[in-house]
Amino acid sequence: MSATKLDPLSYMQRAIRVAEKARGTCAPNPFVGAVIAKRGQIIAEGCSQFCGGDHAEIQALRIAGAKARGADLYVTLEPCSHHGKTPPCTDAIIRAGIKRVFLGISDPNPLVNGQGIQQLQNAGIEVQAGLCPEQIKRQLEYFLCRITKGRPFVIWKAALSMDGKYAARDGSSRWISGARPRLAVHRLREEADVILTGIGSVLKDDPLLNVRLPRPRKQPLRAILDSSLRLPRDSQIAASAKEYPTILFCATGQENKAKARELSIRGVQIQPVQSHQNGLNLAEVLDFLHSAGHYCVLLECGSKLASSFFDAHLVDKCIIHYGAKLVGGPKSILSELALPDISAAIPLRDVSYRKLGDDFSLIGYPVFK
Repeated sequence: MSATKLDPLSYMQRAIRVAEKARGTCAPNPFVGAVIAKRGQIIAEGCSQFCGGDHAEIQALRIAGAKARGADLYVTLEPCSHHGKTPPCTDAIIRAGIKRVFLGISDPNPLVNGQGIQQLQNAGIEVQAGLCPEQIKRQLEYFLCRITKGRPFVIWKAALSMDGKYAARDGSSRWISGARPRLAVHRLREEADVILTGIGSVLKDDPLLNVRLPRPRKQPLRAILDSSLRLPRDSQIAASAKEYPTILFCATGQENKAKARELSIRGVQIQPVQSHQNGLNLAEVLDFLHSAGHYCVLLECGSKLASSFFDAHLVDKCIIHYGAKLVGGPKSILSELALPDISAAIPLRDVSYRKLGDDFSLIGYPVFK
């Protein structure tokens, strides 16, 4: 491990980088990083394992062994203090003889929420909280949304021309963005728990909606909103449902039992939900995905469904890939979003940009009034 003496903020920055190794692998648990340092040296580090596996602190403590006694622990999130699928991390920290614990943020989960800090302090361990809190809150935005809003974090992804069109006048759209943004999309799919789209997009494009990287760590759940079970039997989605997990949300009472049975045999999970005149109940869809342990939904869909999510204030983050092209024509994204005037526009905060070859990506967080 490193022999360079660092200040507390630098150790926490290291823990943040270590946590990134677990991104996309341990839902619904947070992906956390831990660093153990002693006499100016890092002696161990760890990150969260799959759900039900070791937490970051346990990984680091196992590597440190007896050297952990009298050392400092830097961890991005408050250690758990309750029995879940694994024993409390606080018990292991106390047994290991850790002298001081530096925290990024406290855990808003009611099962923890300050109790971890209290248990450590009761055992005589000095606890300092609040190192790099804003950076860690952004890193753990999926988990924090799950705990505070009781639903998955929703990312809306779109690929547009520089003049804001999702397709040419004739409807063709391949490829508006270049190779590098498309690679970024597959990495985002690998990170997400669920890729959600509507039946309109499936009928138009016949997508596969999988991760096409050389060695993907996982394939996300493919979720299709299809009120009346119009998914074609010979679609790529239906044909690959036994290979890639797939769920189809249809309207309660509108199930075509014969079609549902055939799709189920092919491996598609059929899940009825309530509907209204504008389509399926999106909150109920997200509630089902939340209950199934998913905390990051990637919305890859057409303008109508995307507009519905914005109308319902259910989009948490926007990622827009802009291809270096001018397309023209009427195919504007979110054209069904009925905002009456400029004062009703949805502002984006914390906007950042990333250049990808001749293209670029915009990331922002919508603020709903």
